[in-house]
Amino acid sequence: MRQIAVIGSGGPIPEEVRAMAEELGRAIARSGAVLITGGRGGVMEAACKGAKEAGGLTIGILPGPDGRDANPYVDIAIVTGMGDARNVINVRSADAVIIVHGGAGTLSEVGLALKAGKRVIAIKPSGGVAELVAGLAVGGVGVTPAGSVEEAIELAFGRPEAGPEERHGASRERVGDGDR
Repeated sequence: MRQIAVIGSGGPIPEEVRAMAEELGRAIARSGAVLITGGRGGVMEAACKGAKEAGGLTIGILPGPDGRDANPYVDIAIVTGMGDARNVINVRSADAVIIVHGGAGTLSEVGLALKAGKRVIAIKPSGGVAELVAGLAVGGVGVTPAGSVEEAIELAFGRPEAGPEERHGASRERVGDGDR
């Protein structure tokens, strides 16, 4: 069973971003994949809500020591007590990582996912970090831009016609050699 991580803003989000994250959660569930998030509010809660509406399974990897901190749409709450260090678990557990909106915490997850060689997809119209990093490549691994939820799902599940450069977002400027 595929596991797709959705990362993004944990705080208040604009209504259009909430709708996009819910749509993404529904699409992940309909694809038969498990949704992984940080288990809290904002984009994470909206994606989990969408996945639950479509009958999907949701996992929340929580930063704190209490499973009651999970949003109400999390099926399996994994309590870490690790704070932001739990971001490593989020991205390493996923077959693909999809960015919706996001701030500084999301940016750290993007770096961890790239370092791990994960397929990272940014839904550019959602704004925030997703818009900032869409198309960026670091050390030969990149963030693939997506113009919609549908396109992000196609990319996450390996659209066969996509070549290596398109799949890994290597079409834009490369920054540094990384430390892998």
